[in-house]
Amino acid sequence: MNDASVGQFWGLARRARPELPVEVPEAWAFGATPEQADELLALVLDGAKTGTASSLWDVEAESEEVPEVGEMSIILDGRDRPRAVIETTAVETVPFDEVTAEHAWAEGEGDRSLAAWRDIHERFWRGHGLGPRGFSRGMPVVCERFALVFVS
Repeated sequence: MNDASVGQFWGLARRARPELPVEVPEAWAFGATPEQADELLALVLDGAKTGTASSLWDVEAESEEVPEVGEMSIILDGRDRPRAVIETTAVETVPFDEVTAEHAWAEGEGDRSLAAWRDIHERFWRGHGLGPRGFSRGMPVVCERFALVFVS
């Protein structure tokens, strides 16, 4: 990721939306591969994806913070280019088996069903999980809802 391009993007976003904070937020991409980043970003831009989920174990393994309501994020595409700004609107941590159908629908993936969500996310965390604990049906999942606030 090019910090200069992120800073320029944030400047563009702030000119369009002056109420955005001065401090440049964290920039990151959805998924674990460039293809996933582009696919999931497209769902955000189309309005189908208004939620995401993270393994709390992965968050802890990476020494990251759990998102907070009101937090802004710059979303990168698969080539690490800044493309959108989202604002976190809700955060809840629940066991994998207690993620709701409503949250699965908000993630916008597959057929948007809870069964598809469970299948997609179990495969993702088994293949790309960062924490030493791997995957478990009882693992804590950070369910985040967000709003798209700027697109370049």
